[in-house]
Amino acid sequence: MKTQSPDTSPDAERVQIELLRQATIAQRFHLVRSLTATTRRLAWRAIREANPGASDEEVDLLFVRVHYGPELADRLRAYLAQRRP
Repeated sequence: MKTQSPDTSPDAERVQIELLRQATIAQRFHLVRSLTATTRRLAWRAIREANPGASDEEVDLLFVRVHYGPELADRLRAYLAQRRP
């Protein structure tokens, strides 16, 4: 059997798949939420490291641009500018 990941042995992958099959819906949902949160944090951190002088807001806008597109990022930038006193 060929594994889905080149750094995972077939035996380890079989165990992982079996554990996922045995997990409840709630446990699987928790895993998905955790993986999503970790992925978001890593992406945000990579943008922060690539733009060390950027403010948190600018990093957030860059995150939106990368993940959701420039149109939404531009609309968010305009919305945030309107909210400022």
